[in-house]
Amino acid sequence: MSKLMEGKLALVLGIANRWSLAYAIAQAFSKHGATLVLTYLGERQKGAIEELARDFETAAILPCDVTHDDDLNALTESLRALNRPLHAVVHSLAFANKEDLTRPFLETSRSGFLLAQDVSAYSLVAVARATAPLMTEGGSLSTLTYLGATRVVTNYNVMGVAKASLESAMRYLASEMGPRGIRVNAISAGPVKTASARAIKDFSSILETIAERAPLRRNTEPSEVADTALFLASDLGRGVTGNVLFVDAGMQTMAF
Repeated sequence: MSKLMEGKLALVLGIANRWSLAYAIAQAFSKHGATLVLTYLGERQKGAIEELARDFETAAILPCDVTHDDDLNALTESLRALNRPLHAVVHSLAFANKEDLTRPFLETSRSGFLLAQDVSAYSLVAVARATAPLMTEGGSLSTLTYLGATRVVTNYNVMGVAKASLESAMRYLASEMGPRGIRVNAISAGPVKTASARAIKDFSSILETIAERAPLRRNTEPSEVADTALFLASDLGRGVTGNVLFVDAGMQTMAF
């Protein structure tokens, strides 16, 4: 089998554990020949990411808090020190205060709203700015979104608003970065049992509803999201930019 990312360097931000979508994407990239750069948030996570990195061919494991410009500047310099072009970036980052996912959206605090926007949406802009100078041969920047960006999903609340901002940012970045040969897209994944998803109130009932009503009558598998990310990052996706690709068993097509 030909390897779609042979000789390519890919940066994956947002791996939390083996169940995270970012980990599944890293697996797919590695299987197809990519060399990976992984990031971690704080010393507490460093050891876990180093352990996970043993599964891949890894060029570097770097600290990065996307809410700190100094960390992003350091990320740029560390990537530059590798002395090779960067071909793909995966942005799998989102955060909102737990209380803002359990109480009515109307009660979202100002600080909670801004935090969700900063980590979940503005960080895509910041990561694009930090990595674009290294993508000298063009490439792909992909982010992860959800149907709650465009439709009301009970208890998704402030995160839905942040994802809407993320999707809009993706389109503006696609327009501006296109002349550099950099494609920017979002994958709208169906609900998957990840650590972040479990923070959403009544998440298990969402999974049950999708299994009953989605056209494929099942939930989304992480590997399906990973394969879509692989398509976008490889030459197969060379004509795709500014798009939201749904990988959700068809749930976005349903009215109820």
